[in-house]
Amino acid sequence: MKTILVTGASGNLGRAAVAALKNAGFTVRAASRHPQPVENSVLFDYTDHTTHEAAIKGANGVLLIAPPLDADAPEKLIPAIDACKFLDVRHIVFISALGVYADEKSPLRIIERHLMDCGVGYTIIRPNFFAENFTTGFLAPMVASGRISVAAGDGRTSFISTADIAAVVTAAFTHGSHNRSHNLTGPAALNYAEAATILSQGLGKTVEYQAISEEEMVQGAIKNGLPASAAQYMALLYSGVRNGWFDIVTDDVQQVTGQAPRTLAEVIARRS
Repeated sequence: MKTILVTGASGNLGRAAVAALKNAGFTVRAASRHPQPVENSVLFDYTDHTTHEAAIKGANGVLLIAPPLDADAPEKLIPAIDACKFLDVRHIVFISALGVYADEKSPLRIIERHLMDCGVGYTIIRPNFFAENFTTGFLAPMVASGRISVAAGDGRTSFISTADIAAVVTAAFTHGSHNRSHNLTGPAALNYAEAATILSQGLGKTVEYQAISEEEMVQGAIKNGLPASAAQYMALLYSGVRNGWFDIVTDDVQQVTGQAPRTLAEVIARRS
């Protein structure tokens, strides 16, 4: 039975990946900075290299999930990749992001390049925005208030469920699909007004979309406690939404898992 280390195990995607891998028969080490008092929960902190060896040693595969909206991600993940190589990990699956290959200076692209050159078998997974952002992520408080206010303009996004990303992760480790990449999207690209309508129908309450300026979004995020660098990173992402960078649909989920990706309505029905 293969042992997989899952970093960021306390986050939305990390929890989904842990569950999917366990269901597939893997032994899973759930790694985070604040491990839970449960079996196979381990301490792993990207910024504390002394936590790496104990968490990684003996793992056959590692799922690397970068901290969200982190411009300094290369400084944190590259040492972890090097530790995986030193400790003879056979397969690294890295959660990147859709479109990063368009900018070689993008933090996640820098990590991708290092991973591709490090000599360890890899799978790179590039998902679009998570559908669960509306239900349990950073947009959930806005949804609860009845108004989603972001600088998305009329741009469309093919939101993807973390459950579908986790299914692709599980397939990658199951089949040992080394040195491959997958661009993951949901089944349809929606603008935020359309997403608000789907949320309204699924939740049985009125949810509206209010397009705001990038500056309003950044200042609001900082006011709510997001570091300025992370707020600027978010602004860059939403600039991409407005410019149509995330208005694409791929069939990678279907090709890898044999199942069509979940719709936003299905995600809401499952989490509401």
